[in-house]
Amino acid sequence: MDMIEDTSIRYTTIKAPEKRHTQKGSAQDVRETVAAALEDIRQRGDAAVREYSNKFDKYDADSYLLTQEQVDEAIARVPEQTIEDIKYVQAQVRRMAEAQLDSLKDFEIETLPGVHLGQKNVPITDVGAYIPGGKYPLLASAHMTILTAKVAGVQRVAACTPLIRGEMPDATIAAMHLAGADEIYLLGGIQAIGAMAIGTESIRPVNMLAGPGNAFVAEAKRQLYGEVGIDLFAGPTEVLIVADEEADPFITAVDLLSQAEHGPDSPAVLITTSREVAEQTQAHIDALLPEMPTKDFAEPAWRDWGEIHVVDTLDDAYALADEYAFEHVQILTAEPREALEKMHNYGALFLGEGTCVSYGDKSIGTNHVLPTRGAARYTGGLWVGKFLRTVTYQEITNTESSAFFGELTGRAARAESFEGHARSGDVRAAKYGQATLDWSDQY
Repeated sequence: MDMIEDTSIRYTTIKAPEKRHTQKGSAQDVRETVAAALEDIRQRGDAAVREYSNKFDKYDADSYLLTQEQVDEAIARVPEQTIEDIKYVQAQVRRMAEAQLDSLKDFEIETLPGVHLGQKNVPITDVGAYIPGGKYPLLASAHMTILTAKVAGVQRVAACTPLIRGEMPDATIAAMHLAGADEIYLLGGIQAIGAMAIGTESIRPVNMLAGPGNAFVAEAKRQLYGEVGIDLFAGPTEVLIVADEEADPFITAVDLLSQAEHGPDSPAVLITTSREVAEQTQAHIDALLPEMPTKDFAEPAWRDWGEIHVVDTLDDAYALADEYAFEHVQILTAEPREALEKMHNYGALFLGEGTCVSYGDKSIGTNHVLPTRGAARYTGGLWVGKFLRTVTYQEITNTESSAFFGELTGRAARAESFEGHARSGDVRAAKYGQATLDWSDQY
């Protein structure tokens, strides 16, 4: 238990990580594998996609696009309660996304006589949504990506998901369909991301990619960024809990492990003002892990990436938490809303014992696609605004106003030696006559 000191925060480490946060596997190998696959898809289209689907997912089909009959059959195999739960959760996500959309306003102002400046929020036309498979089906990712895009007004959402353990992911397909996907493809990994972004003979390309995935999916999105837009550069799930002496150590332990089960490289961190809470939380984790059904992920995650730190004050706790800039930050204190004022760097806050990160992941309605690896310092998570482009327009209908800006533009452009720009202003000033009004009060 070492005392760590920097220029602003003192804390005692009760449990340190055995590893530092690095991407699973060789980053160089991932980059090279992804680059080669994407180039192959560019050159060979559907043939390359089929080859990679066979290689990585052991799946081949005449068409990876599911027919309506196949979708209906998948939905019919899903228990009725699961369908009802999907619909209810999607209603919560829709309600939040619609409220976000309502907060975005188009406007037009008249800055001078006949000078109209405006702003519009225009939906992206084509979006590709990736819904991971892997060991656990992530139904909620369909709600967060597909449904949010449709609320934004996206015309076409092409969605991909892989087989799970060689079987049709019926519940995932149901969630994708109910969320509003226009096309559902049984494709996973690099081949899914590449097919949607680059396009093939059978898959029309999209303008933006959204959705989480493994290291290969994340790297494919990174390499394609610029050619298409993306939502976020996603890394392993992260959770950080700020707790005071009133926090329940058992709940704290359960909540840390609930996120550690996402993967063996998922960091889980506790920062507390109470040594007793710290030590009891560690004891509960030691007791819970051996019997945890998902310990194959949670155990190495806690061993290699778990941390517990004790600080002197809650202000120190908030400051240290801001340095981590984690995806999920849970506040288990007597006054949890204080964090809204004291903290700055986080993907999403979960305030109080009555709220847990799992609610955000699965059911409550806020979007769970959030920034990781410190990206919370400069961006928020996925929301309806990510699927919109804020564009501007301008129109001058008053000739004297156009003449005024013609003269102003001529002077401003020549100050920068842009003669062509100046002449565009000159011709209007010449055509419409010298401006006579004094508009000096406009600044």
